[in-house]
Amino acid sequence: MRVITGVARGRRLLEPEGMAIRPTTDMVKEAMFNILQFDIEGRRVLDLFAGSGQLGIECLSRGAAEAVFCDESPRAVKLIRANLERCRLAGRVEQTESLGYLGRAGKFDLIFLDPPYDTNLLEKALEVIQNVDILTDGGIIMCESRREKLLPELSAPYRKALTRCYGKVCLTVYKKDS
Repeated sequence: MRVITGVARGRRLLEPEGMAIRPTTDMVKEAMFNILQFDIEGRRVLDLFAGSGQLGIECLSRGAAEAVFCDESPRAVKLIRANLERCRLAGRVEQTESLGYLGRAGKFDLIFLDPPYDTNLLEKALEVIQNVDILTDGGIIMCESRREKLLPELSAPYRKALTRCYGKVCLTVYKKDS
C-alpha cells in the first residue's frame, strides 16, 4: 500500500496483519481517486470503517481540509495513527462503533464506506447517513462492496450517481443534490 499522489506521494503505508482488516487494493484505490480527483481539495472527509486509514490519508495528501478516521478496533486505530505519522499528516482518529458515531459526527463533504464485506453494515451506514443527514449539499459517498452486492437507491436529495466494477469489487457513488 502506498499513497498515490499529493504531499505524501509514494509513502508506503503500514499494512494490517491477518485478514481482520481488508485494505482496498491499489487498482481499486486508483480507480476510486480518478472518480473523485476534483472533489477532494479543501473538503471535510470521513473515513468510516477506516481500517488502515489509507483512503482518508490519500485525501489529506491531496489537500483535504480535514479527515476523520473512525474504527472500533484498537489495532486499526493504532495502525491509522502510525500511518498518519509516517506520512507526516494530521487527522482526527476516533475509536468508536462506526454507526453510532454518525449520529454525532457533524457534516462531511466526502464519506468513504468500506466496511467488512460479509455484513449489512454498508446498507445500515447509508440509511443512518441519509436519516441523520450528515452529508453537505453536493457531497459524495464512496462505497466499496463485493461485485454481487446490490446497493439500495436512496431518497431525494440523495441519489446513486455511478457504479463501476473492477474485478470482484464494485465502487458505488452516491451524491446529495443541492
